Amino acid sequence: MAPPLVQLKDIALTFGGTPLLSGVELTVSESQRLCLIGRNGSGKSTLLKIAAGLVAPDSGSRFVQPGATVRYLPQEPDFAGFETTLAYVEAGLGPGDDPYQARYLVEQLGLTGEEDPAHLSGGESRRAALARVLAPSPDILLLDEPTNHLDLTTIEWLEGELGARRGALVLISHDRRFLSNLSRSTAWLDRGKIRQIDRGFAKFEEWRDEVLAEEERDQHKLDRKIVAEEHWLRYGVSGRRKRNVKRLAGLHELRQQRRDYRGTAGSATLAAAEADKSGKLVIEAKGISKRYGERTIVDGFSIRIQRGDRIGIVGPNGAGKTTLINMLTGADTPGSGTIRLGANIEMATLDQHRESLDPKSTLTEALTGGRGDHVMVGGKPKHVVSYMKDFLFAQEQMRTPLEVLSGGERGRLMLARALAKPSNLLVLDEPTNDLDLETLDVLEDMLGDYEGTVILISHDRDFLDRVVTSVIVPEGNGRWIEYAGGYSDMLAQRGDDLKREAAKSAPVSEAGHSAKPAPVPGKRRLSFNEKHALETLPKSIDKLQAEMAKQQRRLDDPDLYARDRAAFDQASAALARAQAELQQAEDRWLELEMLREEIEQA
Repeated sequence: MAPPLVQLKDIALTFGGTPLLSGVELTVSESQRLCLIGRNGSGKSTLLKIAAGLVAPDSGSRFVQPGATVRYLPQEPDFAGFETTLAYVEAGLGPGDDPYQARYLVEQLGLTGEEDPAHLSGGESRRAALARVLAPSPDILLLDEPTNHLDLTTIEWLEGELGARRGALVLISHDRRFLSNLSRSTAWLDRGKIRQIDRGFAKFEEWRDEVLAEEERDQHKLDRKIVAEEHWLRYGVSGRRKRNVKRLAGLHELRQQRRDYRGTAGSATLAAAEADKSGKLVIEAKGISKRYGERTIVDGFSIRIQRGDRIGIVGPNGAGKTTLINMLTGADTPGSGTIRLGANIEMATLDQHRESLDPKSTLTEALTGGRGDHVMVGGKPKHVVSYMKDFLFAQEQMRTPLEVLSGGERGRLMLARALAKPSNLLVLDEPTNDLDLETLDVLEDMLGDYEGTVILISHDRDFLDRVVTSVIVPEGNGRWIEYAGGYSDMLAQRGDDLKREAAKSAPVSEAGHSAKPAPVPGKRRLSFNEKHALETLPKSIDKLQAEMAKQQRRLDDPDLYARDRAAFDQASAALARAQAELQQAEDRWLELEMLREEIEQA
């Protein structure tokens, strides 16, 4: 058996009181594809830094196979001392590496190489950092949130690039689809320990739920055993006569085991403070356009957004997603065309760049606006500590400066601020950035229960499939089109060209063939899109049946063909179209109804 490329043994590390890592074992072998999973704050990034040799543990050992090359992608790269992005990327090359690879990857990732690193956007800095670690073709890549700030086009390119490489891979990511497509084994960092399985992320959530359920049963058995032993000591015959020293020691050991047990962290409690209902029509755009100099960002776009719609906006960085969303919500004026906002709109927004956060301010100040110790949630005061706990912050973090919060903690803070404001229209810019998988689940449920309207920008394909009812996509030259359904539905509707592009960027299997995308992981449930379809399809079916009856009545006129051939042909075509749509609608409703029953019976 080949020796491991990287091996961590009995790693322990403590920050403050509770151990962050305790007896952690991690082995990465040649060509292994491992995803590292855990809650925000569980120590994933720290463990990856230990594997990279950047952080020394309190105890334990790190082994790297002699001659093996290791490259680490941090969440926040350091560009200090570099005048251009190309210089930064080339600095990551080893003595025998090909300099051409640096320039090739810079160009593949949409950079010129001449950019000043001090003035890069989040997406540009992430692409430059990726080029730096990919260029040497290392034996092992350690990637911490590689998809953050990347657009969908680049994410799919990166999937193809990583899938085609032979080196080992360790991934930390919140992007379910990305993890499912690339991983073949999973390491779960939970309460300072690691559990590892030889299955990719697609099977992880089901396995995790089984492990936690078994653990809960074991704790219940332990509690019952402690109660039984205590009862024996108080009331047992031998217990009254004299204490059995050995059995008493056993009870003390059981109690200590119970005290030492670290339960799982709770789930965030996300709930949007909802305002009164808006009018049925929320936004109507007619022929809106926007140009910057010679470049057309939006050209003649029209849409009607109704109360309860969930609209996703996707596209490459720089395509104009933010410009479009600003025009739709009234924050920006179109160059031509009209925007009409409905009645009684109360809007809350989430800014992906966290620009409104003062890094020197504390968590409490950010939530309360620096006024007192209460947060206004839905117009009512709530103590800041109670509200912090809803978003998985500890009371001890009240005075924590924002600059030391992790990416996931900053993401939860931004959600807490946005959801406190009463709203019936949520505008979310990359809401999934840095959130752990459990918080993502809660966010999806919250948006499903939210009675208002949601417009969001996201690069998370799985999140889009689970949440939105339609997707707006740029088609080039300022032209934008709305497609019904989620991201996968949009791909199916756009046709063969996009399918071929997707195939090129699909992960490559060991045999060298394009691998099919893995199924969506996690416990199956109806997405918001599916629930919405299940509720609205019966009305659509009724309308189609009424349309068929209407056209059939026209065709029942025996003189119609002779009197007006064009009207006869029009009615025939309308009847055939309605029949086809009715068949599709009935099939879809039946499919969803059977799925609903199957889930309820599971």
